[in-house]
Amino acid sequence: MTLKIGFLGLGKMGSLMARRLIAAGHDVTVWNRTPPAAEALAAEGAAIAKTPTEAARSKDAIVSMLFDDAANEEVLLSANGSDGAIAALDAGALHIACSTISVALSERLAQEHALRRQQYVAAPVFGRPNVAAEGRLWIVVAGTDEAVAKARPILEPLSRGISVAGSRPSQAHAVKLAGNFLITMMIQSLSEAVVFAKASGIDPATMLETVNSALFQSPFYAAYSKVMLEPPAQPGATIALGVKDLKLFLEAAEAGKVRLAIAESMADRFADALAAGLARADWPSGMLASAELAAHR
Repeated sequence: MTLKIGFLGLGKMGSLMARRLIAAGHDVTVWNRTPPAAEALAAEGAAIAKTPTEAARSKDAIVSMLFDDAANEEVLLSANGSDGAIAALDAGALHIACSTISVALSERLAQEHALRRQQYVAAPVFGRPNVAAEGRLWIVVAGTDEAVAKARPILEPLSRGISVAGSRPSQAHAVKLAGNFLITMMIQSLSEAVVFAKASGIDPATMLETVNSALFQSPFYAAYSKVMLEPPAQPGATIALGVKDLKLFLEAAEAGKVRLAIAESMADRFADALAAGLARADWPSGMLASAELAAHR
């Protein structure tokens, strides 16, 4: 079934996801703040919208993949909530929010969509750009049964699996923040283990392969170890992105009246990385560089 989809946000992940939807045969209209990213998809069959509202008008669904809360608020809600993209979305149409955003903003979006009698599904994704290009993201969704069923034909070409977190969309964003926190701690622990291996005269690659084979047997640990020791030419995800996600995680924890001591201490490690000028560095290799600096002060 061909659906009319508006896709908002064509960064490293969004452009790859939009390309998968085009290849799946959907009628895709794309919008991006900077035109070249949208123009690159026009040759593959996408229509280009000049504004977010144009991308949303008369569509079965819109998919948002924007950087942070501020970008989502500007594009989806605008300054007063009256001229953002969701204001142009028809009653009964669907918004799929794939961005990593705060629990608070997800709850606000749910309220705005309910006022307009629109459907809303949170669907943040797990995976780096190479995984998105292969259509192998893991997607966590939350929303009403009807909305989730409507979202599946759009999400399936992007993913190798879908987990349903609950009926409240913000629950999916909470799972995403928790997952990203675990990624944060994995990267930090790998970084410190590599620093220890080097100080002990052990080849870090040998140490990481041995420990993963013996204990975790995780493709995720293996992939991040490789990226850490062999940094990509272009960052897949930056330290600045990790800082943003940890902040959202801690804010959600505070709202839920729970204290997370390890997460709070990780904020200090990120502060060290930022002070070292590593904000735009690839996350795994950048955090290794930061750990090495901290270890030899």
